[in-house]
Amino acid sequence: MFFPVTPFDAAGRVDVDLLGEQVQDRLGYGPGGVFPACGTGEFHALSAAEVATVVRATVAAVGGRVPVIAGSGGPLGHAIQTAVSAQEAGADGLLLLPPYLVSGTTDGLVGWVEAITAATDLPVIVYHRATARYTPEAMTRLAGNPKVIGFKDGVGDIGLAQEIVLAARATGRELALFNGLLTAELSQGAYRGIGIPLYSSAVFAMLPEVASAYYRAYVGGDEQTRVRLLDGFYRPLVALRDETPGFGVSLVKAGLRARGVPVGPVRPPLVDPTPDQEHRLTDLLNTGLRLLTNHDARAAEPVTSGIAR
Repeated sequence: MFFPVTPFDAAGRVDVDLLGEQVQDRLGYGPGGVFPACGTGEFHALSAAEVATVVRATVAAVGGRVPVIAGSGGPLGHAIQTAVSAQEAGADGLLLLPPYLVSGTTDGLVGWVEAITAATDLPVIVYHRATARYTPEAMTRLAGNPKVIGFKDGVGDIGLAQEIVLAARATGRELALFNGLLTAELSQGAYRGIGIPLYSSAVFAMLPEVASAYYRAYVGGDEQTRVRLLDGFYRPLVALRDETPGFGVSLVKAGLRARGVPVGPVRPPLVDPTPDQEHRLTDLLNTGLRLLTNHDARAAEPVTSGIAR
């Protein structure tokens, strides 16, 4: 699953043309779906009007080739506004990011989801993270809503995730189940074991060659390749990511800039990497490319310079 960054121009505005170019390029690597204006796309830092702009540009670039699942969520009014604009833009569904600031009861969280689903005809995937803590009971109830089609786990409690999977199965619904942890490739082996076969890949946005090679190894049972990529690329990337809060997004944008794509900085409160971290990221990108065999991905030029300015 492809989660594109939101590029900003020199004036800090959404760079619609660059967004379209990046989406079209990444479609060549065969993502199963495109998720604009979500976590990697800095949903938290976008106005409702900017979310609508990002979703429209993405839908136009995709041209119906794969589903487009738009980000929505936050305060209820903002969530409804972005959901409605996503439907108007031609999106195929919504990923519901957590409510803003407050946590409620199971009744309250279910009510929040149902208020958003009532506002449009779009199906939704709920995101289990931060202030949105779904229980097996909540997912059992939400499975009764035909517009709720999926569950994405961003908490990382394997035991609870297993309970939710079992509860969802007991309803008879076939929900789409996603691993949504940061750098999900590192944990996907465990998630597959509890019945969550899908995952989102932030790496796909900056290094689709490696992300695609990992996915092919994952679905094809090539454990030697999968472990080689985990050990040589993903594990050190996670170590760098964990140095600074918010680097799950910041490093992806920095990686694109390192490859000559002027996507601009992240917006506050996130911060961009230091020059030293940028250079180490560049080294990691090259390491990832070197790990690929000739048949793993399209030919790619090595990243030979620092971050493009």
